[in-house]
Amino acid sequence: MRRELYLLALYRTLEAALLALAVFGPLKNAFGGEARDPALAVAVAATYLVASAILLLLSGRRSVPLASHVVVGVLIDIAVATLATHALPFAGPGIAMMLLFNVGAAALLLPLHLGLAAAALASGALVLQYVLVLADGNALRERPLAEVLMFSVSYLAMATLTNLLGRDMRESRDLAHRRGAEAANLAEVNELIIRRMRVGVLMVDGSGRIRMANEAARILLGESGPDPEANPRTLPQISPALAMRVAEWRRSGQTDDTPLTIGDDGNEVLPRFTRLLATDDTTLIFLDDTALVSRRAESLTLAAMGRFSASLAHEIRNPLAAISYATQLLEESRDIGDSDRRLLQIVHQQCLRTNAIVESVLGLARRERAQPENVDLVGQVRAFIDDYRQTCPEENASLRQGGQLPEVPAMVDPRHLQQVLTSLANNAVRHGHQPGEAARITLHVDLFEGRPVIEVTDRGPGIPDAVSHQLFRPFFTTSEQGTGLGLYIAHELCRANDGRLEYVSVPGGGACFRITLRGGSVMLA
Repeated sequence: MRRELYLLALYRTLEAALLALAVFGPLKNAFGGEARDPALAVAVAATYLVASAILLLLSGRRSVPLASHVVVGVLIDIAVATLATHALPFAGPGIAMMLLFNVGAAALLLPLHLGLAAAALASGALVLQYVLVLADGNALRERPLAEVLMFSVSYLAMATLTNLLGRDMRESRDLAHRRGAEAANLAEVNELIIRRMRVGVLMVDGSGRIRMANEAARILLGESGPDPEANPRTLPQISPALAMRVAEWRRSGQTDDTPLTIGDDGNEVLPRFTRLLATDDTTLIFLDDTALVSRRAESLTLAAMGRFSASLAHEIRNPLAAISYATQLLEESRDIGDSDRRLLQIVHQQCLRTNAIVESVLGLARRERAQPENVDLVGQVRAFIDDYRQTCPEENASLRQGGQLPEVPAMVDPRHLQQVLTSLANNAVRHGHQPGEAARITLHVDLFEGRPVIEVTDRGPGIPDAVSHQLFRPFFTTSEQGTGLGLYIAHELCRANDGRLEYVSVPGGGACFRITLRGGSVMLA
């Protein structure tokens, strides 16, 4: 409301200037009459001119309360109008008319009771001045009573109307401020959403200049991606292939669904386009990272596979239990020779191992927590090698144990460790050997950075760097006979035991998978 207060103060200064012109100007006789009290007229004109200038200067200062400024100003206006009308009777109607605007403007800026009080005071002063003139026996009636009454009523009516108008204006202003604040908040929220979206968003104008790019888009476009404020660049400079795709879409309206490689890192994206305005060439470009899409598809597939694995494991357990029971019955038969009895023991042991694998798959599908125990990794690895040699002939693979420590305690679920080692050993047997040679596998037990580790190494051709970062992704395999789930399940089992499984490159050739576990207690082990 400071602007309205300044306009009122400026109007008051104009009134003071006109009053001074009527009193001091060379054409003062042209205003229609002589002054009743010249000395009073001079004092009022000079005082009003100074007061209006002071009020004009104070109208722009925030430290002065608005209501106090308006009240003081309207009181000065009423007092000056009353005294000036008495000193200059010929200018009475004009002064009363000008005071009408002052009263209305004051009521616009003040509460209703103060506005009506100012109007009532102006009306009372006008009537009082008229009564004083009538009481002077030598003075003639200078204006009709109806004129005085009409001005008095006008002051009250003007104050009421302008106050209602001011109230509506203030309510509209407050509503506009609230709506503006809400719109600003929504704009910030939208900007935050767009900036944090995992889908890259670019806004490109008709000339190819990038006007907006969120964080995902800059990451996909590389470290040198556009920042419209700090580094304005055009789309052809950033990605010529994407610029050509946009130009083709604008020309034909058809979207090419072929993934596009962009950025310094060779990110593969699927671009989608939409026009921001129907009458403008400004285009919104959405960059869908195909890696994210693939991971979502893998998550859905894994969820389905988890349910399928749980159902399949339940179905396997029934015939497995029957085989194990039948094997135990055959072992009790007296007609079985020693060599056949040894084969039955192998069958029984493999049934137990298969049942343990089924239990692990069920636990992984149900996301059950592992049941870690304090075990000695040296003894566990030794027992695993002895057990694995019974099912893997020496001509296919040779397993040996490495490490100088007599005991390495760790906290791990023995069933999970058995399955992880079996998966890593099977991979080494299939892929970790040179053509025409048997696989040479070493299970090295040691401490690494204070934590117990088992390193399963082979002397095969190794794993290319291009695919090493995808080894533990589900369904990733380089073999036509593989399922791509072995290393993934082993990785998840290690995570379930608060450990980790990682691939370590071997400079001299071959492959090395390191299992890092939690430390245990030597005494408990």
